[in-house]
Amino acid sequence: MKVNWNSKYNTITAYSLIVIFSSILFYFFASQIGSYSAKVGYLISIMYPFIIGFVLAYLLNFILKFYEERILVNIKYFNKLKQSKKRLISILLTYLTFGIMIYLCIHFVLPQLTESIVGIVNQIPHYMEIASKMTQDIIKDFDISDQMATFLNDKLNEISTRLIAFISEIVPLIANIIMSLLSSIWNIVLGLIISVYLLLDKEQFYAMSKKMVSAIFNKKTADRILELTHRSNNTFGRFISGKIIDSAIIGVISFILFAIAKMPYVVLISVIIGVTNVIPFFGPFIGAVPCFILILFESPTKALIFLILIFLIQQLDGNVIGPKILGNSIGISAFWILFAILVAGEIFGLVGMVIGVPLFAVIYSIIKENVEYKLREKNLPTDTKDYM
Repeated sequence: MKVNWNSKYNTITAYSLIVIFSSILFYFFASQIGSYSAKVGYLISIMYPFIIGFVLAYLLNFILKFYEERILVNIKYFNKLKQSKKRLISILLTYLTFGIMIYLCIHFVLPQLTESIVGIVNQIPHYMEIASKMTQDIIKDFDISDQMATFLNDKLNEISTRLIAFISEIVPLIANIIMSLLSSIWNIVLGLIISVYLLLDKEQFYAMSKKMVSAIFNKKTADRILELTHRSNNTFGRFISGKIIDSAIIGVISFILFAIAKMPYVVLISVIIGVTNVIPFFGPFIGAVPCFILILFESPTKALIFLILIFLIQQLDGNVIGPKILGNSIGISAFWILFAILVAGEIFGLVGMVIGVPLFAVIYSIIKENVEYKLREKNLPTDTKDYM
């Protein structure tokens, strides 16, 4: 019997069956989501060394390219070697540089950080006494009502209770972090080994990926995928490498200025300023606020000097160092940078705040290209100014 699909009742029946079937599939998937999550987590745990290896290879590739394209290429003896030997020498220099950086951090920075953190923990009761005295002085000087005074005292006691609870939990927390690192040492070692192989034959891995894409998709789609991959790599590479170099320079400048100004916890606050500077837009504020509070308890005068120095450092970074290193690697306005950080940070946390900007820049460029292509098809102008 031939089905008349144009009939209203047959169409309703078909759509109803599709909706019912889709609902059953959704219910089945939702009821089994716990087992799927467990399987995904197990799969990620298996792939963990490869994830570490890929991340290390991607980050260390910038150092490798620096040696191959900037340093060793100027040596005549190096240019006479075979490509395999050139790559081996470059990888040895790359991992030697990486090892020296890790050693310097562990030998010089880590002890200072530990000492500063322990000192802060021991000083917390003293800080709370100072805060209590400051609160009482404010209540007396400004003749605050009893209700407001009670509210301030209650909030101060609440903060004190939370700090004491944090102090009691900090030792087990540090122990758990150390145990997690120790349990991950084997994965880290495997990741290092995998990263060496990835860097050693990175051109071959790229060629294999290109071969697979060309086999699966038609030429037009394959070229588009490869172009987007190349664009994403350039955007992420320039942004991440530039931000790391920029933040390292800011950290060193901060250390020098804070040491000259004789700030307390010089190494700790310099590291905080340098690390949080990796986060665009919000980074300087995220790093400066806790550092300012720490210094304020030690000396209000030095806290004010700290704010002035941070303002000068950020002006130097925003107007000189940042543009010189990063250039126009992102290509989106400040509004979209803020949008990308907030959305990606909400979804992926701290990692999202770092990678959100280059990720959005890639998506933005794809949307922009498609919009301009549609406009050209309609013989309309593509410049945004023409629509103002």
